[in-house]
Amino acid sequence: MKSLFDQTRFAGMTLKNRLFRSATYDGLADESGHMTEALFQVYENLAKGGVGTIITGLTFVSDLEQPLPRQMGISNDSFIDDFKRLTDMIHQYNVNTILQIANLGSQTSPNENSGKVMWGPSAVEDLGYKTTPQEMTTEEILLAQISFAEGAFRAKKAGFDGVQMHVAHGYLLSKFLTPYYNRRTDGYGGTIENRARMIIETYQAIREKVGPEYPILIKINSEDFMDQGMTFTECKYVCQRLVALGISGIEISGGSLSSRPKEGVVRFIKTPEQEGYFKAYAAELAKEINVPVIVVGGNRNFESLTGILQETPIEYIALSRPLICESDLMNRWKGGNQKPAKCISCNKCFYPGGTSCIFNRRNK
Repeated sequence: MKSLFDQTRFAGMTLKNRLFRSATYDGLADESGHMTEALFQVYENLAKGGVGTIITGLTFVSDLEQPLPRQMGISNDSFIDDFKRLTDMIHQYNVNTILQIANLGSQTSPNENSGKVMWGPSAVEDLGYKTTPQEMTTEEILLAQISFAEGAFRAKKAGFDGVQMHVAHGYLLSKFLTPYYNRRTDGYGGTIENRARMIIETYQAIREKVGPEYPILIKINSEDFMDQGMTFTECKYVCQRLVALGISGIEISGGSLSSRPKEGVVRFIKTPEQEGYFKAYAAELAKEINVPVIVVGGNRNFESLTGILQETPIEYIALSRPLICESDLMNRWKGGNQKPAKCISCNKCFYPGGTSCIFNRRNK
């Protein structure tokens, strides 16, 4: 019988438990994307708190794009030493760490005076951000793929145990999969085979750069939950293609700011029935592929998470908001206090001063 605190092997890594910290925008880097002491403290608290694997907040791979305020970067070699200090610190606690690499596309705040680009598969206004990207040329598509590969190689140099491609939540790679946003008529638009080409080629570019053994994961939407969005059938097609090419693991999420009300990424949870809102998708995918599946989305309750492991082929559980509230949640559960996470899913953790729980801010 699987349990949350099993030691397992994952893509060459030894994981002390089945619990992941899912990538979370931290908003605590400095203005150029470098680590700060406050950000180091966030990750040390997580590492001390008992989670088995930490996936970092989304990290920009290109100096050309407009990042989010105080977003972490891996776009040039100046970031390597910062991250080497981070990975060394995390590894001291017998915790693995994976760098999430991303291109934001249209999901950022434009700054016309910055000289930065805002890319998209097509020049279609983002329904959530109300921004309109410029349609990428084939040369720019290649440039983006190279930036992902080089960012991944820097992550390897910095001591990260792997990288995770962000192919979810409406960021650039995700947008290529969404018919509403991808209206191209070339080899990168139209059928799911064409819309998936950007993701496949980006994965291949990363794999060529980091070598055959280095773990590469993806985070992908189960569905977009919007009109003219990517469907779960199409999600499974992309995942199956990537598995055939050697992807190490898949984290299943869903939605974006473009999704229908109450069907986005970050959902309110008031009853136990509302927890684990991507569980059914992850379980179905896990039955059909032979690499580990990680499920995120409303995971709160020790007993129900144990049930997911024992009743489905899902191998790993990821949490985000509960660990913003309680960085030591895993130690609490392992120590015998298995009450549900204190997080009430109020969604007030995304704060201009840096992502943090409203209850913890009140206690300062």
